[in-house]
Amino acid sequence: MTQRLPSSLTPLDTALAALLRGLDPVTPVELPLADAAGCIATGVPLLSASPLRDIAAVDGWALRANDLVGASSYSPLALIELPTWVEVGDVMPEGCDCVLDAGAVEISGRLALVLAEGVPGQGVARGGSDIAENAPAAVAGRPVDAAALLLARVAGVDKLSVRRPQLRIVNVPGATATMHMIAGFARAAGLDVSTHEAGSREETSIAEALDVSSCDLLVTTGGSGVGRADAAIAALVQCGAQLAHGLALQPGRTSAAGRLGKVPVVALPGSPGQALAVWLALALPLADRLSARQPRRTVALPLARKIASNVGIAEIALLVEEHKTWMPLAVDEWPLQAIARADAWLLIPASHEGFAAGEPADAYLMRE
Repeated sequence: MTQRLPSSLTPLDTALAALLRGLDPVTPVELPLADAAGCIATGVPLLSASPLRDIAAVDGWALRANDLVGASSYSPLALIELPTWVEVGDVMPEGCDCVLDAGAVEISGRLALVLAEGVPGQGVARGGSDIAENAPAAVAGRPVDAAALLLARVAGVDKLSVRRPQLRIVNVPGATATMHMIAGFARAAGLDVSTHEAGSREETSIAEALDVSSCDLLVTTGGSGVGRADAAIAALVQCGAQLAHGLALQPGRTSAAGRLGKVPVVALPGSPGQALAVWLALALPLADRLSARQPRRTVALPLARKIASNVGIAEIALLVEEHKTWMPLAVDEWPLQAIARADAWLLIPASHEGFAAGEPADAYLMRE
């Protein structure tokens, strides 16, 4: 059966611009390292240098390289004083700038013979070599990753300043799998997600779950169509939402976007493919603005096959990388297996007729 559509479709660019207008990043919060993982960093705190001083990077004998010129197994160098033995992490003794292996020095009583030359810095970790003084724990506007957490832990920092917008997802019964999928993508984008089930598909029941008092972004899953059992849009309007119902986007034409009070709202269809397309094209840019995230990276590869598109409707294609090219998996409809296989997605503007085979395409990675 052909799906009924809203009476008019709002251009994707128009809907997105309206949602982003006047939308500021959320206030940063300090979170323990485990909770900050995946959130968008603000660039603070600035870390202390590590190591603070030159330390031994290997176990061995601490010496001064200039004192060892010419030393070899054929011409051992006798030392007036016994050298200092250091182990990994020990602060280098005053005046010493290299560490020789155990076998490079022979000790006999109070006599030490050096059997090899040294190079300044050999076996030494210089002060600030791991972490420069006042370096940020994580790059502002980028996700806090494992490397950032390592730097913080080495520097003795137990909290990071991040932006973590609050996302509330209200699910209409029948779209639970879609709700969990969107929640997973949202958490991967650094959002703090809470999910709520409407008691039924009735307008009043859905409206009771539409609480925006403690969220920065509201998303509904399911019930956005024009069928008799689709009441999400009516529930949002009942609560005072100003919405554009019907987007010139494929997949996802029956979605809606607007504001409930000052909070941006995106109503996603219950179909996983349609919901994901709208999430990527509309809700993800909102999440990035709220997080003050740097622009997402794209990867340019030639298309292995032509992608045709209808002028007047923005479309999203799912792609998989094959032999240094982007192979289209799905455009108009997104089967679940295509979603599972996709490496990237490509937004085709409404003014574009598509892409020819071999034409470079800048695609966003599904998982950075």
